[in-house]
Amino acid sequence: MSGALGYSEKEQANVNENKDSDDFEAQAVNVNLNKNLSAKIKNPLAGIPRATLMSQVEDFAKRTDLMDALGLLQKGALVAQDPPAFEDLAELDEDEKDALRNEVLHKWRQPFALYFTVILCSVGAAVQGWDQTGSNGANLSFGDAFGIPDSPGSPNAERNSWIVGLINSGPYIGSAFIGCWLSDPLNNYLGRRGTIFIAGIFCLLTVLGSAVSQTWEQLLVTRLLLGIGMGAKASTVPIYGAENVPASIRGGLVMCWQLWTAFGIFLGFCANLAVYNAGDITWRLQLGSAFIPAVPLVIGVFFCPESPRWYIKKNRFKKAYGSLLRLRNHPLQAARDLYYIQAQIIEEQAIIGTSNYVTRFIELFTIPRVRRATLASFVVMIAQQMCGINIIAFYSSSIFTDAGAGRLQALFVSWGFGLVNFIFAFPAIRTIDTYGRRTLLLFTFPQMAWTLLAAGFCFFIPIESKAHLPCIAFFIFLFAAFYSPGEGPVPFTYSAEVFPLSHREVGMAWAVATCLFWAAVLSVTYPRIVLAFTIVGAFGFYAAMNVCAFFMILLFVPETKQRTLEELDYVFAVPTRKHASYQVFKATPYWFRRYVFQNKSATLEPLYQFDTPLADSAKEVVKEQARRNSSYRRPSKA
Repeated sequence: MSGALGYSEKEQANVNENKDSDDFEAQAVNVNLNKNLSAKIKNPLAGIPRATLMSQVEDFAKRTDLMDALGLLQKGALVAQDPPAFEDLAELDEDEKDALRNEVLHKWRQPFALYFTVILCSVGAAVQGWDQTGSNGANLSFGDAFGIPDSPGSPNAERNSWIVGLINSGPYIGSAFIGCWLSDPLNNYLGRRGTIFIAGIFCLLTVLGSAVSQTWEQLLVTRLLLGIGMGAKASTVPIYGAENVPASIRGGLVMCWQLWTAFGIFLGFCANLAVYNAGDITWRLQLGSAFIPAVPLVIGVFFCPESPRWYIKKNRFKKAYGSLLRLRNHPLQAARDLYYIQAQIIEEQAIIGTSNYVTRFIELFTIPRVRRATLASFVVMIAQQMCGINIIAFYSSSIFTDAGAGRLQALFVSWGFGLVNFIFAFPAIRTIDTYGRRTLLLFTFPQMAWTLLAAGFCFFIPIESKAHLPCIAFFIFLFAAFYSPGEGPVPFTYSAEVFPLSHREVGMAWAVATCLFWAAVLSVTYPRIVLAFTIVGAFGFYAAMNVCAFFMILLFVPETKQRTLEELDYVFAVPTRKHASYQVFKATPYWFRRYVFQNKSATLEPLYQFDTPLADSAKEVVKEQARRNSSYRRPSKA
């Protein structure tokens, strides 16, 4: 009879025996994954006697039909038990040690299959970005084409502004209420790749449907259907990426989602300009052109390996090992990751258990470890709408037209916004895994607040002045430059990694639904906010929202950089009150002493205590070991 994840009674008994042994108690600390008051980040293999560990690995190999890889699995378990000490393992040959050194010293040297998977799937994000800017340009003409003009002075302008806002928000309504929530059952039955394929079909056909719509009602329906694909895709692609890549570069690669969203926004603005003189069908071409990035996604997704963690969840360990062999540079790394992941999932299952879709959703708010991830993902996702970026992405052409630009000039300035948004996303590829997700957010939100406020104040410059439009554009561009390396890439990367495997799909669905629901609210309400507050008041309102978001992130968003997805169970076991108290009473005073009063002797007690070092520390350890190991030579390729 098997337990959670198909573990045999014998293996479970071995685990229980280990936890009762004096040797295990002397070396390992049991950590409550619901209330980790000590903030201890524990390796579940640490302290297990070698003979017992080898026996467990052999049982695992027999049960999973992996006896042909038993030797590698045993070596991998020894490496996972104490990663920095691999140089001292006599069981490893020089080629295997070299592979382990290189994953630290050359962390970006990864297999083609890994990069192909991340890049191809992130291309799907371009659909979302392209659609935003397609509707942005189409706003200038589709209202007149369907007899719903919303410009001031037009008949029924107030009613029509609500209709235009509803059409613009259609994909986000469809995502928030249907698409995101379909991702859990789709992932359960079809896997990550199957879900992405279905979502890609929706994103391909519906944008073509929007291009041939004959009434605004038809256009609204096609955009609602587009939201189904966008929601399922946005809830799955970041998870797929996070589950495939090593922890040390997970942020940099998973953030390709945002990079390609920004690229899609930029390409959408390019398309808007390319078809500007197409006459009455201009808006149709602007909306329909978003099908282009969906084509390679649909064609190429099944050439990628399936998520090994999804296979483990389904007890298909042999297929999981096959995926890891394609996603890692060396078979030893694949064996190590396979055994370490399943060991962490045993710990996770001890508090999560088994559940169905409805209970998993309820458990987002009832299980303390999961609830903290739910809160953190909610904060980073709603902050993306609070910062105000989407008032620019959705309505920049209208904003610049209101600032005195002609239609063509407004499209060119919007193109500049898209270019800045894309270019400044690149720094985050490295900084997100070095400075961390949280640091990027805390630095960029104050900058977004003052730049958005400055852009609003520039509307007070007389419209006849030559400085009027350039000043507005300058501060909006500066706002985008701060957004792109911070709140741009972090929310989807962060939300994809914070939930345990058992709740990852429904948790990501919650996070993306939060983001896209409020995007829909923003899209519908922004025209009305401008009418009520004027554009200066609207910009000032969102500047204030940036300040609120800063404090929410400070208190409720833990750091996740360079930890495996399973180790994050221990990070989110730390009570929210303990985390918030640390930030207010220790981290904030330290920051003022160190950086405001320039006290270089100020020190900060770390919140988390790690069994295994972060990648930066591990790199120094490996470098020192390599210097001491006079026999270290890079093996030549045959």
